[in-house]
Amino acid sequence: MTDAKLPPFIQPGERVVLFDGVCKLCNGWVKFLIAHDPAQRFRLASVQSVQGQALLAWFGLPTEQFETMAYIEGGELLVRSDALLHILAQLPRPWRFLTLLRLIPRPVRDWCYDRIALNRYRLFGRHERCLLPNADHTRRFLQD
Repeated sequence: MTDAKLPPFIQPGERVVLFDGVCKLCNGWVKFLIAHDPAQRFRLASVQSVQGQALLAWFGLPTEQFETMAYIEGGELLVRSDALLHILAQLPRPWRFLTLLRLIPRPVRDWCYDRIALNRYRLFGRHERCLLPNADHTRRFLQD
């Protein structure tokens, strides 16, 4: 894939996780990824950021209200349980064993994922604004 066909802000070979920056569950997921991705395979961007908004628009996804985590590798976009399982498969043990959940049919996995995603603010709360990354984690986030 040539650079011209890559989504904005993404360099060749990068893997990007888009997340809801005001969701407490989603921020916990990002902290988990930072802690359990010692190879730093993933770059991160909140859907509220300039980068996140550009990526959503590039893929033709809604930019006002986004109800799932997204995973981008090259020009491919995965969402919902497929995104989650693709990310887990690249983490070290024991986390990659959770990919056995792929044995569950996608409609069932996505239904479960959607129940959590659609109720995430009620279940886990939300921040008033996007949290900023710690200084030592800044390089993990997409930049201009």
